[in-house]
Amino acid sequence: MTNRPRRALRRTGLACAVALALTLTACGSSDDDGGGSAGGSPSDIKAALEKGGTIKVWAWEPTLKKVAEDFEDKYPKVKVELVNSGTNTDAYTALQNAISAGSGVPDVAQIEYYALGQFALSESLTDLSGFGADELDDTYSPGPWNAVSYDDGIFALPMDAGPMALFYNKKVFDKHGVPVPRTWDEYVTAAKKLHEADPDVYITNDIGEAGFTTSMIWQAGGRPYKVDGTKVSIDFTDEGSTAYARTWQKLIDDDLVAPVPSWSEEWYKGLSDGNIATLAIGAWMPANLTSGAPGASGDWRVAPLPQWKPGASVSAENGGSSLAIPRKSGNKALAYAFVEYANAGDGVKSRVAEGAFPATTAILKSKDFLDRKYEYFGGQQANKILAQSAGDVPDDWSYLPFQVYANSIFNDKAGKAYSTGTPLEQGLADWQEASLKYGKEQGFTIE
Repeated sequence: MTNRPRRALRRTGLACAVALALTLTACGSSDDDGGGSAGGSPSDIKAALEKGGTIKVWAWEPTLKKVAEDFEDKYPKVKVELVNSGTNTDAYTALQNAISAGSGVPDVAQIEYYALGQFALSESLTDLSGFGADELDDTYSPGPWNAVSYDDGIFALPMDAGPMALFYNKKVFDKHGVPVPRTWDEYVTAAKKLHEADPDVYITNDIGEAGFTTSMIWQAGGRPYKVDGTKVSIDFTDEGSTAYARTWQKLIDDDLVAPVPSWSEEWYKGLSDGNIATLAIGAWMPANLTSGAPGASGDWRVAPLPQWKPGASVSAENGGSSLAIPRKSGNKALAYAFVEYANAGDGVKSRVAEGAFPATTAILKSKDFLDRKYEYFGGQQANKILAQSAGDVPDDWSYLPFQVYANSIFNDKAGKAYSTGTPLEQGLADWQEASLKYGKEQGFTIE
């Protein structure tokens, strides 16, 4: 088993601090489900499957419906109750409320990587190592595996991945004779040329989004978040953060990014008619382009993410989520059987067939996956680029133990660079200050 770096997070005292941030159950209380935060054993899984029962899964990912049906067919004594409790903040609020109330807690919960730390470090999730999850590290690409690993435990299994790539409208670039950018400096140049050739064409859209910003900083080599036990520091003046802020500021200053929110009707229209020419985004995007901008089929292609240094090959994750088992799950062994099936077993192929991007290296390296031709991308074998990106993600990135809150205030701080003329570097500084203030209020030691 390959040992990859894990975040060195001392949990003594940290659970109480994070519980304050999440307004979860009080620290120091006994685990009233009787099972502790640790999982069981492989023999427990076998016994649970033989006995059967019902597990409740809170998830919004649509491909899990087929996985649940297949799992029930394989194990007729098991019933999987899928519940969509909302996405993102809504889902985490519902989960926090259930944990705090001590009732109605699901057996399995979908949690995005950026939010996982808050639940893991507050001891709200089951350590899956006892079930054998700690033996699965070579099953997954580095970015997703690092995201589910905390201290000496594994608190979820990766469900999908979001290694970044540059999705670009080849028809637009060819029409105006602009080369596809290989570096971010070339990207700024391309933005100017496209907009000068046609004022309706923008290199991309952006109104300020926390997840995109942290992904870009990740790729640039920035590591602004440092967490060691209850000690937290944030520094958006590091080299990578500064490189991103100064480069992106050029696009903002020259009005080269469309002021259009992602996932809006206007956004999909821009992707369809070529007025938004590129997206630097996660590998899960093909299905969204196919369904959201069908009229542009054949126009788009996929290229490697532009680099901060010529000749480099570095990527980052943008999005992606896991399946975790809350500490108060009433049937952890059966829940783990489903999680492993969905995220490491036959369920992975089922989900990929329906458009999900895998986190498992076996699928990423498989000939069928790599050779797949996308009609939408003009017959391009786009998975070869996306799989390479997955292998180029540095695995030493950390999120804050209160990242959900930090992301929720991004637009009020750093987002002002897009609306009031505040320099992006200043916006990041304001975001840093507000996040640290919140961390201190929640009991963290700020450095």
